[in-house]
Amino acid sequence: MSWADWDYASEGAYFVTICTKHREHYFGEIVNDEMQYSELGLIAVREWIESAALRPDMELDMGCFQVMPNHIHGIVVIDRL
Repeated sequence: MSWADWDYASEGAYFVTICTKHREHYFGEIVNDEMQYSELGLIAVREWIESAALRPDMELDMGCFQVMPNHIHGIVVIDRL
């Protein structure tokens, strides 16, 4: 099976990266080696945390994640109910 044929709703752990358009710094800035979230950055954090509630048909663990100025890295674990 090729990755193009993979069912990404299948059980498993997935490393996800989501980038902003043109890599614009919508989510905040790094100041003194610490992420300072913008209003959109705080929304991104909240929505990542609340994402599992959007899919009650799956057991989602939204795992660890990091919101950066222009992208988000995270681990999503999917278990079927």
